[in-house]
Amino acid sequence: MTPSLNTTASGWRRTSGLLALAGLLALCLADLGISEVSPGHELLRMAQGFLSPDFSSTEFLWRAVANTLAFAWQGTALGALAGFCMAVCWQWRAVRTVAASLRAVHELFWGLLLLQLTGLSTVTAVLAIAIPYSGIFAKVFGEFLEEANPAPAAALPSRSKALSVFFYARLPLVWQAFKAYGGYRLECAIRASAILGFIGLPTLGFHLETAFREGHYDQGAALLYLFFLIIFTLRWWLRPALIPVYLIAALAWAPPVINIKPAILIRFVTEDLVPAPLRQGGGISELISWLSTLWQQQLWPGLWQTLVLGMGALLVTAVLSLLLFPLISPLFGNRVSRFGGHGLLVVLRTTPEFFLAFFFLILLGPSMLPGILALALHTGAIVAHLTGRFSESLSLRADAPNGLNRYAWEVLPRISPNLLAFLLYRWEVIMRETAVLGILGIHTLGFYIDSSVAEFRFDRTLVLIVATVMLNLLVDALSRGIRKRLRLKPGHGVG
Repeated sequence: MTPSLNTTASGWRRTSGLLALAGLLALCLADLGISEVSPGHELLRMAQGFLSPDFSSTEFLWRAVANTLAFAWQGTALGALAGFCMAVCWQWRAVRTVAASLRAVHELFWGLLLLQLTGLSTVTAVLAIAIPYSGIFAKVFGEFLEEANPAPAAALPSRSKALSVFFYARLPLVWQAFKAYGGYRLECAIRASAILGFIGLPTLGFHLETAFREGHYDQGAALLYLFFLIIFTLRWWLRPALIPVYLIAALAWAPPVINIKPAILIRFVTEDLVPAPLRQGGGISELISWLSTLWQQQLWPGLWQTLVLGMGALLVTAVLSLLLFPLISPLFGNRVSRFGGHGLLVVLRTTPEFFLAFFFLILLGPSMLPGILALALHTGAIVAHLTGRFSESLSLRADAPNGLNRYAWEVLPRISPNLLAFLLYRWEVIMRETAVLGILGIHTLGFYIDSSVAEFRFDRTLVLIVATVMLNLLVDALSRGIRKRLRLKPGHGVG
């Protein structure tokens, strides 16, 4: 009997099948019910509001826009600086571990913790963005430096100082990549800054949530259009020469003045975050009993629901990516259809998953369905865009079929490995966002984190956040392991 060959093609087919099976099982177990009595009526009201936005009725609208931009600029700058410092030492395992832990906690979770120390202040918003972004910047910058051509550094005299080698032979090779990624991360920071409004900070998200919850869809639409305008025009107003001006303006508009008493910080760290049994003088047995109760009541249900929702969203993301990428691929359609498809994908990938889930919750009621739809639409648009761009490099023979046959027999087999790479690279991001959707009321880990903060049980908050970190690190390690085994490399910027 001839042994089967363990080829890359068979590997990615087997991996795709296993992930699809896990996604189908997750969808079978997920709560996909629609509890809203008349979603069609609410959708019609929402559509009417989007067709007639009201830019004049929201108080402090421009102040919210300015706050959103100021927080994003300061958070990005601080995160990039800290990330750059960590990237210089990226060869150290401890640095990589710290960076991974920082980026595994969502901005909203950092915001919930920081609110207890610094309140509704600029410092809370800036640090909530800067802390996880420092881990993200460290990873990307560190990988850029690792992959840079070592020849210029090797050509320098052996007695050259390490600092001189870095700034003259390594940094110039990756500086353009640093700047390009910094622009992309600023766009992400603007989205994060807006979302921070859902926990009370005075950004666009605060007013958007208020307007939509009260049914003022015309006001909410105006806020969302302003948000889109900021993102869509970023490439025109973001100029390297103006960056110092923007940073100075951001600091002048919302100075990050730290107003925290040391006693409050000491109490928060030494008392509030300490498990209740230890704080009350109990021993190991009481701590184990406390952890067991927390596991049964919150940790296990939160982890399970997060996994179910995340895996279901990953499968729906894959399906939507396969359906949407032909909209922008030069191998299908014409210029008009590709222009429309490009516009649709831009809107979907620009709208934060948190916003989409919030809209779907209003329309469909509380269940996993709004979260799955939100994650799949946003991430599916990103993966479809990347896959469509990759398809531009494909060359078809002169007698290649058209229509469905071209899609199924010519294009799909050739783009599938890259599509799988993109999905695996976004898997950890999907799980990270799945956890935070609990703040909206979906019973993932974020739901229990938000509840523990509301009850001032910060010891539970810490354990639950550590659980999200461990879950994200596990998924990230599994994704990297699969990509390495299958030799799949989607490139930087996918995350």
